[in-house]
Amino acid sequence: MKLVPLGDRVVLKQLAAEETTKSGIVLPGQAKEKPQQAEVIAVGPGGVVDGKEVTMQVKVGDKVIFSKYAGNEVKLEDVEYIVVKQNDILAVVEN
Repeated sequence: MKLVPLGDRVVLKQLAAEETTKSGIVLPGQAKEKPQQAEVIAVGPGGVVDGKEVTMQVKVGDKVIFSKYAGNEVKLEDVEYIVVKQNDILAVVEN
């Protein structure tokens, strides 16, 4: 099975949380904050959404930063994904 987003939605997979702080302190499971950085897994077609033309600006494989409380969490085949609208994506991370 795979997720196919509709309209201006994007499927993200969160990147792994940091296990240690910069100073070397190991964090227990509950203390780790979920990262706001993710990889784009699937992108919707865009088109006309709410009466406005939307062109998709991200592509599969992009690393992005998204709003902290954005989207809906979905679990499919024991993998957790987040489905967000494109305008909830704040930036693309480039190397």
